Amino acid sequence: MNVFSGLDLIDSHVHLDIPPLAGDQPGAISRAEKAGVCQIITIGIDLASSKRNVELAKQFSQVYAAVGIHPHDAKGASNEAYKELLELAGIPNVVAWGEIGLDFVKEYSPRDIQRKVFCQQIQMARRVDLPVIIHDRDAHVETVEILRKEAAGTLRGVMHCFSGDVKLAKKVLDLGFFISVTGVVTFPKAEVVKEVVRYVPLERLLIETDSPFLSPVPYRGKPNEPARVVHVAEEIARIKEVPLEEVARCTSANARDLFRLPVP
Repeated sequence: MNVFSGLDLIDSHVHLDIPPLAGDQPGAISRAEKAGVCQIITIGIDLASSKRNVELAKQFSQVYAAVGIHPHDAKGASNEAYKELLELAGIPNVVAWGEIGLDFVKEYSPRDIQRKVFCQQIQMARRVDLPVIIHDRDAHVETVEILRKEAAGTLRGVMHCFSGDVKLAKKVLDLGFFISVTGVVTFPKAEVVKEVVRYVPLERLLIETDSPFLSPVPYRGKPNEPARVVHVAEEIARIKEVPLEEVARCTSANARDLFRLPVP
């Protein structure tokens, strides 16, 4: 039996529709289950991706979906796409709107369009009463400002793949949001992320793989998959000096609270 099989872990952010995971979805889900991962949330990045992930959530009982338009794809947003996303949002096992936000590193979409589409999607998430999954790269100040203005304490969500410092973490927590940590926390030189983990209470943390990206040590540089979220949990346990089982219990309880997931 796998040493981790008795755990109750939730991978709160994966992309099962992106290669190489797209070519081995049943295998990836099975390996995750054997590693103690009881539930997985697979994330949309545009309309087509959202549709694929909703179908996966229909097919696999332990898989849930989020729908939305990633800032990279903001320039392709349209009223028709929004209409279809709103319809998808009403389907059972769709538990969040995301991932949405701002990305000022790649800038595949112009910043003004990113801001507009981000605000529009926050309003749609509020309309359908779904929490938001936030993508933020080198746009910390504007992301927090928009969330303060548009959400105004009425929206819940998570800052996924957290890349800021403790100062930003405090602002995110003050919004009532959760903070999610990836395999980056296992990297030897990721001291800023490790310090954030020390600062943030377990009751406000989620864990994720962001598969197929950001594989943790000892798989760094290889395609990631949900089974490896246990390594994120292990590193958090080491940093916080608590048992692995406590990290699993708390982060899974947090994910179930935020996304309204059932206890399996």
